[in-house]
Amino acid sequence: MSENRITQLFGIKYPLIQAGMIWCSGYKLAAAVSNAGGLGIIGSGSMYPDVLDEHLQKCKKATDKPFAVNLPMIYPDIDKHVELVLKHKVPVVFTSAGNPKTWTSKLKDAGIKVVHVTASVKFALKAQEAGVDAVVAEGFEAGGHNGIDETTTMTLIPAVRQAITIPLIAAGGIATGRGMLAAMALGADGVQIGSRFVASLESSAHENFKKTVINTPDGGTQLTLKELTPVRLIKNDFFNKVQGAYQNKASVEELKNLLGRGRAKKGMFEGDLTEGELEIGQIASVIKEILPAAEIVREIISEYHQALKELTGKQYQFE
Repeated sequence: MSENRITQLFGIKYPLIQAGMIWCSGYKLAAAVSNAGGLGIIGSGSMYPDVLDEHLQKCKKATDKPFAVNLPMIYPDIDKHVELVLKHKVPVVFTSAGNPKTWTSKLKDAGIKVVHVTASVKFALKAQEAGVDAVVAEGFEAGGHNGIDETTTMTLIPAVRQAITIPLIAAGGIATGRGMLAAMALGADGVQIGSRFVASLESSAHENFKKTVINTPDGGTQLTLKELTPVRLIKNDFFNKVQGAYQNKASVEELKNLLGRGRAKKGMFEGDLTEGELEIGQIASVIKEILPAAEIVREIISEYHQALKELTGKQYQFE
C-alpha cells in the first residue's frame, strides 16, 4: 500500500487506526497494532492519571513505532492527562467528546498531531477551524458513545469529505478489508476500527465480553439512552431493563439512577454479562474469532488488497 495522507501524517505503514476504547485498549493492544503497521491508541477515558502514566511508560518500551492517546474531554482530570501526554512526548492525540479548541493549540505547540472525533459535518468543520490535523467521522453503526443524529457511515463520510479539506478517517461499522476499501471509496483517507480489536488477544476487555462479542448476532446491538448520552449496547439483561424503563415512561432522572456508575467497567472490564454495559458496534455480527492484533491487521490489509484487485479486475465501466 503506497503512502497516502494518513500514513504520511502519522508516519505509519497502513492507514488503519485502532480506536481508543475505554476498558479495552491499554498499552498491550496499542503497541501490538503499532508494531503491525497501524496506529495503536491507548484509551485514557477509563484510566486515572497514574494508570495512564504507567501505560505510557510501558507502551514506549513495547514499541518504537508511533502510537496515540485518546483524550475524551469530558474526563474529570483531563488537564492531568494532557500534561502526561506532553511529558511522555506522545506523537499523536485523538480528542473526543468536547470542544476541539480547548486543547488543540497547546498540543500542536508541543509538536503533537491532533485528530478530533465527530459524528456530524457541523462539528467536523468546527474541528477543522480549531486547527486539528485530521478528523475522524464516526457513523451511527459504531459501538459505545455515539452521535445523536443516527447518521450512518455511508452517508456521513461523503458529506464530511465534501465539507473539509484536511485528512479524513472513517469510523463506524468497519472491521474488514472490504469495509476499509468501501470507506476509502466514499472519500476517507484511512479508517479507525474499534469492535474488531475488542476481540483481540491483547485487548484489555474481559474474556467473557470478548466471547460475547464473537457470538453477537445480526441485530444484537441497539443505540439507546439518548436522553443521557447515546450509547450502542449488546442486548443483555441490563439493556432489557433500560427498555422496560422506557416502556414505563421513565424520566431522565430515573434513567440516570438506573444507569448508575461504573456499568461499562462492570461489563467490559470485569465481565459481568448480566448487569454490565456491553458496548460494541453493529459489525460485531461478522466477528467470529479472537485473534492476535497483528493477525487482525494482516487480515484486514490482505482482504483490502484482494477486494481492490477484484474490483479493478472487473473493470466496471458504465458509458
